Amino acid sequence: MTTDAPALLTALTARVRETAHARTPACPCGAATLADRPDATVVRHGGTVAKAHAADADQAELSLRVTAAARLPGVLLPPLTPAPVDLHGRLVTYWPYGTPVDPEDPDAAPWEAAATLLARLHRTPVPAPVPPMRGPAKAALAAARLRATAPDHPATAPVLAAWAALPAWARGEAAMPDPTTLCHGDLHLGQLIRHPAPDGPWLLIDVDDLGTGVPAWDLARPAAWYACGLLPPEEWHRFLTAYRACGGPAVPADGDPWPALDVPARALTAQTAARAVSKAVLEGRPLDEVERSLVDACARMASVRPAAPRG
Repeated sequence: MTTDAPALLTALTARVRETAHARTPACPCGAATLADRPDATVVRHGGTVAKAHAADADQAELSLRVTAAARLPGVLLPPLTPAPVDLHGRLVTYWPYGTPVDPEDPDAAPWEAAATLLARLHRTPVPAPVPPMRGPAKAALAAARLRATAPDHPATAPVLAAWAALPAWARGEAAMPDPTTLCHGDLHLGQLIRHPAPDGPWLLIDVDDLGTGVPAWDLARPAAWYACGLLPPEEWHRFLTAYRACGGPAVPADGDPWPALDVPARALTAQTAARAVSKAVLEGRPLDEVERSLVDACARMASVRPAAPRG
């Protein structure tokens, strides 16, 4: 079903207001649209957040993911309602509001908290049946979109060559080699909030990609940024050290972590580069410095195996 975006936003705003007032009669009525993208529309009203998921979201799979989040307090933000509901052809879930990471204060980035939460998630037995983690499938969508939107762009060939060199599981074309570990599937600093706001403990949010799979995928985005020179070594070491200190199983407890991280980090580099090139083409602008560094990394990946960064 094709969703009328303005109608969805209006209905979602009304629905989250009703839900917020039902939870807190003294609601201060502070409302805001937190995101309005094709894959997610997120509206806040007071202490309640409503999220309209992607139009192609599977209700059964999303319900399983929401149920798992409800059973992992202290790691994942628990939902306010037990199952998604339909609104204008989109599945909607409700969540308590939390304070996000401040993008204007990179020195305060909670790398240790992110790593600790991931390690706890990876060590937790799956609390309820969940589908496979969606990370590789999302990366495949980014590669497909690049082929469709920018087939002749000079950056497209090196990105797709790096993508093609990955094993089938990392491209979403085969089962993942680890079918049992619970993974977030799309870890970045935007997936952490403090709850209760404003100073509660950090928790992971966004269950759209939650599932079983290769836990190294959850470490792959910061690993890729580090390998590309976009994340300072000291921040990467803070993250990796905290993950190991909490017994995270994705990498060995000591020594070189890169044999476990190499394939997922390459996949996330290719995914991020594909998204960057597609976005630049659609906006009719040249690649910026960060985007060029991602494409350059893909060119190196496709041509020769790089030396393993020191973990």
